[in-house]
Amino acid sequence: MDAFGRYLTVWVALCIVAGVLIGKYLPAIPQTLSKFEYANVSIPVALLIWLMIYPMMLKIDFKSIVDATKKPKGLTVTCVTNWLIKPFTMYLISVFFLKTVFVDMIGAELASEYVAGAVLLGAAPCTAMVFVWSHLTKGDPAYTVVQVSVNDLILLVAFAPIVAFLLGVGDVMVPYNTLFLSVVLFVVIPLVGGYVSREHIIKTRGLDYFENVFLKKFDNTTIAGLLLTLVIIFSFQGEIILNNPLHIGLIAVPLIIQTFLIFFIAYGWSKAWKLKHNIAAPAAMIGASNFFELAVAVAISLFGLNSGATLATVVGVLVEVPVMLTLVNIANRTRHWFSQT
Repeated sequence: MDAFGRYLTVWVALCIVAGVLIGKYLPAIPQTLSKFEYANVSIPVALLIWLMIYPMMLKIDFKSIVDATKKPKGLTVTCVTNWLIKPFTMYLISVFFLKTVFVDMIGAELASEYVAGAVLLGAAPCTAMVFVWSHLTKGDPAYTVVQVSVNDLILLVAFAPIVAFLLGVGDVMVPYNTLFLSVVLFVVIPLVGGYVSREHIIKTRGLDYFENVFLKKFDNTTIAGLLLTLVIIFSFQGEIILNNPLHIGLIAVPLIIQTFLIFFIAYGWSKAWKLKHNIAAPAAMIGASNFFELAVAVAISLFGLNSGATLATVVGVLVEVPVMLTLVNIANRTRHWFSQT
């Protein structure tokens, strides 16, 4: 591993600090970038996510997607963890910490709003960044596409009832423009782009050139895109972080515990079922990470832009990348626990 990859934790920390400082002292930059947003999806962040996902999509042979649908165990782990376990453990953990342990520090009313934001995160499994985590753990790219696609189909019908049940609210409106835009931006376009590039280069330059020359040009592209995404995300919220450090820290506690819990449930289940590591790691990552664009959009529509629920979903955005990189590291270090491809 080169120095760039070896000291990734250092670069992540520096990018987080840089983003917060930019948000505080150069607010014109995030203010300008935030104008390029549609349906709660940041276009600059979307471009960087393309940069991260494209190398993974290049590796997908469409025949392998068909084969992936014939292997139900990994899909079962993903779906059961995401829809029958994760929303409910998120509710229980956030209620315990925010409405019991920390209630004297934040107040009962805000605690309820923070729990609502946590539940919105817990009911929305990841669509975009999971491709990055899969790539970093050498996951099966075709199987990851199938896992994400199945989750998105379930989300269409399960998200609103689960949120309504756990929060006791009615008329939960799923912002379908956010959902469909995210699927198109983060699944369809990169997948088509990778397929077209792959077919063209193999046809014109050969498979050996594609695998040993072209793909290697993107070795550090995913990491570079990830670090730039961190700078942008933390610059957007720099002022909030500096103005509310205690509450952000308190909200982060149940979110981080939930992330580790869900990861180990899916990862341990995958090991018990003797799944290969390149399926087990992405299955665990999908449940652990969140579709935060959707969660933020629903929080704003249900509770308002300046609500505690919206702040909690934003904290979910802030903690996700550093925590998920920790889980990537754990998955890579425990690769020997699993059968290999």
